[in-house]
Amino acid sequence: MNTEREFPNWEQLYQEKPVETMPWFNPEIDPDLDRALTKLNLQSGTALDIGTGPGTQAMALALLGFKVTGTDLSAAAVNKAETKAKEKGLDIIWKQDDILNSKLEEKFDFVFDRGCFHVLPPEQRQDYVLVVDRLINPNGYLFLKCFSHKETREAGLYRFTQEEIKEIFSSKFTVCDVQETVYHGTLEQLPLALFCILQK
Repeated sequence: MNTEREFPNWEQLYQEKPVETMPWFNPEIDPDLDRALTKLNLQSGTALDIGTGPGTQAMALALLGFKVTGTDLSAAAVNKAETKAKEKGLDIIWKQDDILNSKLEEKFDFVFDRGCFHVLPPEQRQDYVLVVDRLINPNGYLFLKCFSHKETREAGLYRFTQEEIKEIFSSKFTVCDVQETVYHGTLEQLPLALFCILQK
């Protein structure tokens, strides 16, 4: 399942295509994230949305009252998201940032990753863990959504088992919960996913 995979040029993709046509576009808050926030009684604080893409999750979190920063490797994605947020009157910090070489200096109460980790090649995963750990306040959370090993379609992202998530993250995080779920977006058949709650 972890054979090398190819991904688009993200900057080119966001320059050329409307975000509403992208498979991962979901205008509402991710239902799994919503449930996790309710379960943990998280109602305020600072949040970082890594790989924000269309920015929908950052905007949804801002509407819930969180102080949100949204980052993406693609400057075009960030610019489009910022424009949309301003139209909605939302105060969100937007930054073009590479999570593996992040220039962010602040820490957050939680990080949400709905589209970044599962495009990273295996040799970069521990770098990711170290950076995300640095960005989270003590006892804070990483909410991670990634493709499940049960997803069978050929194209797409790296896939993971619950055991692999525990193995990758256990050096820095307590794995509180890993649930089988789906990736909400524009595809008719929603991809199978894992939703993981990890605590620093």
